Amino acid sequence: MLRRSLGILATLAAAVGFTLALPASPASAGATAACATPWSASAVYTGGQSASYGGHNWLAKWWTQGETPGTTGEWGAWSDQGACDGGGSDPGDPGDPSGFVVSESQFNQMFPSRSSFYTYSGLTAALSAYPGFANTGSDTVKKQEAAAFLANVSHETGGLVYVVEQNTANYPHYCDTTQPYGCPAGQAAYYGRGPIQLSWNFNYKAAGDALGIDLLNNPYLVEQNAAVAWKTGLWYWNTQTGPGTMTPHNAMVNGAGFGETIRSINGSLECNGGNPAQVQSRIDAYERFTSILGVSPGGNLSC
Repeated sequence: MLRRSLGILATLAAAVGFTLALPASPASAGATAACATPWSASAVYTGGQSASYGGHNWLAKWWTQGETPGTTGEWGAWSDQGACDGGGSDPGDPGDPSGFVVSESQFNQMFPSRSSFYTYSGLTAALSAYPGFANTGSDTVKKQEAAAFLANVSHETGGLVYVVEQNTANYPHYCDTTQPYGCPAGQAAYYGRGPIQLSWNFNYKAAGDALGIDLLNNPYLVEQNAAVAWKTGLWYWNTQTGPGTMTPHNAMVNGAGFGETIRSINGSLECNGGNPAQVQSRIDAYERFTSILGVSPGGNLSC
């Protein structure tokens, strides 16, 4: 069960502490270079590799995946090599190889004030971890599930504004010392992070084991890597029942309705009259997102 964070959340998109920076210089004036292969959200790039995006060529400074060139400034993984021309598909719109039912423009419409940490490319890069997510049933069901996930995420993070839990006084409380593996990253290392605010050492262990990422020893990856953060949200959505009786994924694809996703995420505190205002906040977001996607929200919206 995911135990909910007690504090208010706050923005923190900590930069990964790489020191390697490869020298780079833009194309010389008066000459426009040919575009490299268009950047892909799902591809892995290592230092020295090139990709094109937004009509420019970009050079990777270090290992990166899911970081859109030009969106993270001088401290990001990409160095601008100048304008380019040609190179096949439009380098300004490389497309989304994931086939996700939510387009980038719809995502931006849903989250106009989101933190730059929560990238659309990070989300689409994470989809491969759970290929059934928003990809099961009819087109309507696929869009309803995507809207349901994003609506709950929006509620948990203030519209994708908050990356980590704000109340640092709570941080030492998320170490369950009864677990045989303990808290190797430190007693105060397992605070809420990411779109579902993953917390507690046993949840980091379970999510990391499922995803093939050592989150028990390095929980900070959830606040440093957008794709990892999104994967932890999808892990909970697709595999955990929480205080409910089914996973949120199953609730949407089996017709139980949006209300059951609320029950699986925070039902012990919000459902059955526990906090109707919080339930309504989630429903309002879901109805807004289904409207953006052009589908009916379906029935059984409340819990």
